[in-house]
Amino acid sequence: MEKTKILLAEDHLVVRNGIKLLLDTQANFEVVADVGSGREILDVLDSGVSADILITDLTMDNVDGLELMRTLNQRGVGIRVIVLSMLDDEQHVAQSFQYGVRAYLIKNVTADEMLFCVNHVAKGGRYLCEELTMKLVDKLINKEASQFRKIDPAELSLSSREMEVLELLGEGLTNLEISQKLFLSKRTVEGHRQNLIDKTKSKNTPALIKFAIKNGLLN
Repeated sequence: MEKTKILLAEDHLVVRNGIKLLLDTQANFEVVADVGSGREILDVLDSGVSADILITDLTMDNVDGLELMRTLNQRGVGIRVIVLSMLDDEQHVAQSFQYGVRAYLIKNVTADEMLFCVNHVAKGGRYLCEELTMKLVDKLINKEASQFRKIDPAELSLSSREMEVLELLGEGLTNLEISQKLFLSKRTVEGHRQNLIDKTKSKNTPALIKFAIKNGLLN
């Protein structure tokens, strides 16, 4: 069985030894070099060592992970990069994938997930660890919920009469039809309609209806 050759760059020796030990337990993996900086990875590659996958931290002395990826891209080195980092912010994740990494893991990842990730990348896949994936999902859920949060009419200082007029406008009734239905003068209805436009900062009646539907004031 042909083994997947792996380079490992991690400046914390204990962490590096632990990862190497884990990878060495797999019959299909071979760690061809493990070093403490990006500079050493470049030296290893310059010496003629070839590998299929590079697992690298982002924060290292001399040449850090991002600089290493930039250099590998400039040289056209065809190696699949997996980031293993403590950095879990969106900026570093996005920047890493922009630089062409195949996977991003944070350092509290389980051994099983790390092995799955390496195997998946070896087969040509891409991967984002479960914790970061769920963090992004939670953010999307919260964003979705905030976008569709129903506005309390009290927040816009809408009176019950204005809400009645708004509902009838939403049904497509004209000012005259609304005045007849609510036993109000047409001028009074026009005043309520203009108040609704002003309070919701809408340009016109269609924009008012769109705002009301979007913010849960109309079904």
